[in-house]
Amino acid sequence: MKRWSVMMCALALTAGSTVAFGASDKAKLVERLQDAQAVVTQIMAAPDKGIPSSILSGAQCVTVIPSYKKAAFVLGAQYGQGVVTCRTPRGWSAPVFVQLAGGSFGFQIGVQGTDLIIIAMNDRGLQDMLKNKFKIGADAAAAAGPVGRNAQAGTDWKMNAELLTYSRSKGLFAGIDLDGSVLSQNQDDTRVMYGDAVPYETILKGNQATPDEARPFVRTVAKYFIEAKAENK
Repeated sequence: MKRWSVMMCALALTAGSTVAFGASDKAKLVERLQDAQAVVTQIMAAPDKGIPSSILSGAQCVTVIPSYKKAAFVLGAQYGQGVVTCRTPRGWSAPVFVQLAGGSFGFQIGVQGTDLIIIAMNDRGLQDMLKNKFKIGADAAAAAGPVGRNAQAGTDWKMNAELLTYSRSKGLFAGIDLDGSVLSQNQDDTRVMYGDAVPYETILKGNQATPDEARPFVRTVAKYFIEAKAENK
């Protein structure tokens, strides 16, 4: 009986922890936006390790999934949360909150300081991003992105890849295989930030005002996009 009681308490604690981790509040979302902004800034500040300007200048959407300060993933699962903004005729869109789950990220689960970046490179990639949910490698062709501000990328990704994928862990920034991972909108987080379950496509097409809390992230992406365009004129 005593052993049964201990097991039940352990299960209750685990369930409580899972609920607490999944709970959304605006402060956590603002922190996620700040972390995503920092990831972009730090990567682009390293010319020899950053995303090539030739790629960034053609980006349709940029997704950033920063690692958490306390735990990057839940209960040993391959899981992360982040934000995505897409280019529109009126500038970069307000961000959508997303989650990435499953697949093989190619790094040790639980390692802190692991960041993921996914770039939609063409209209097909943009259309994938406008979906509420899609599987990388199955629904959307992806390739590990080339690294280095002036790197000469191969032609394969230009011909076939809709998405280019990157990771950064312990200072190492490199292309990564995310095939099998599922990217989807976090509707609860969207509701918390926007006050309603605004459709994924509505936000990424620029038909939703950018919240004040999200402007620094969006401006940072826009800044490096504009600089990359200038370098590739």
